[in-house]
Amino acid sequence: MPRFVSRFDMLPIRWRLAVTSAILTFAILLAFALVIGFFTVREMRADFDEEIRQNADLIEDRVRIERTVEGTFRIAGRDELVELASADDVVIRILNARLAEIAGTRGAPDLGTPSSDVRDVGDYRVTSRELDRPFADVPVAYVQYAKDRASLTSTVRRLRVFLALGVLGGGALALLAGLAVARRAMEPIAGLTATARRVAKTRDPEVDLPRLRADDEIAALSRTLDDMLGELSEARAETEGALARQRQFVADASHELRTPLTSILANLELLETELEGDERELVGSALRSSQRMRRLVADLLLLARADAGRQAPREPVDLAGIVREAAGEAAPLAEKHDLEVHANGPVMVDGSADDLHRMALNLIQNALVHTPAGTRVTVRLQSADAAVLEVEDDGPGVPAELRHRLFERFVRGHGDTGGGSGLGLAIVRAVAETHGGSVELGERDGGGACFVVRLPFARARDHASRTRASREV
Repeated sequence: MPRFVSRFDMLPIRWRLAVTSAILTFAILLAFALVIGFFTVREMRADFDEEIRQNADLIEDRVRIERTVEGTFRIAGRDELVELASADDVVIRILNARLAEIAGTRGAPDLGTPSSDVRDVGDYRVTSRELDRPFADVPVAYVQYAKDRASLTSTVRRLRVFLALGVLGGGALALLAGLAVARRAMEPIAGLTATARRVAKTRDPEVDLPRLRADDEIAALSRTLDDMLGELSEARAETEGALARQRQFVADASHELRTPLTSILANLELLETELEGDERELVGSALRSSQRMRRLVADLLLLARADAGRQAPREPVDLAGIVREAAGEAAPLAEKHDLEVHANGPVMVDGSADDLHRMALNLIQNALVHTPAGTRVTVRLQSADAAVLEVEDDGPGVPAELRHRLFERFVRGHGDTGGGSGLGLAIVRAVAETHGGSVELGERDGGGACFVVRLPFARARDHASRTRASREV
């Protein structure tokens, strides 16, 4: 029973409602059919027995007993009476006082000892009447009247079949009607569900919920969901406003910090050249910290611009040349590594040369600082359906716990010996996506890490028009 209940609870609500209504209707109709069938069958049997009694009484009244010349008695008109009263399902026998048959329908079976009660004898319902001679109480003969029960049994069977079909048909109709009513009742919920799915898919709470005419529980649910979506929309607007203000603040702060940092770096570099000993070492340390701060400010400015959707000026650039320049800039970090660069060009893409240079440099530096000495780092640029830049190494690879958040901001890998800020791969993803491309951590046979960047090729441009415009200027 608990297993049935659990499976029943797993059915859709409309099916549960329909099945429940069908079961209740079936139970009511079954009880009604049992009661009606019981009393109807009993009444039919009573009518059947009453008909037998009446016909037996009729025969008793019509039989005449006459005295013969010899002084005996005879039954007048018995043959005619037998033929008149007989039917296909009726048997009549007339017995003398010694219970010997003196008349009867053709092929009449033995109906037993005469009795005035209606009883079953074989396939018949039988009753008997006594025939008395005039002015005497001693029976002269007996009349047995029997009727085959086949007609009654057939009628009872048809009645029961009719009631059974009525119960089953009523249950089936109740199931179909329950499904129709439940489907109609669930239509508003289906509309609310579709709206909720659309909100989940688009993440846009500003949608119109279905308007319900009835003021019921579903309408209350619809109003509650509408209020909830309204509050979510306001919360989303507030959050987006706060994030926009935060991005703008970071971008403005980063931009404003560049000028004083540049001045500080220039003064520190000048001061370093004029000092000696420990004082020069202190200034050098401050200079290195300022340089790291400048790189961090540049990284934050780039990410803030990417978040705000602001793009640097685009022009066709040779990605192969940018990759070779980035590899040359990272050469000091590759003294203890085997750095291979395969970037034959030109491979033209539309983009910002500075941002693409930062992307390639970050990928190469990431491979160098996160792998032990003696590791091979391979930089490969290919042209397929897009420009594909691959940076792979045969180091320890990326830990499993970092793979799902590798391109998030301020995520540092194990073994980072370069004192990075954790923004390198976040900048790689930001640059790739703002240039219409993508970056992913690929699979490499034999271990190690493999980063793959895909960028669309540069669109064909009218070089003659661009040259003419530059001459006019």
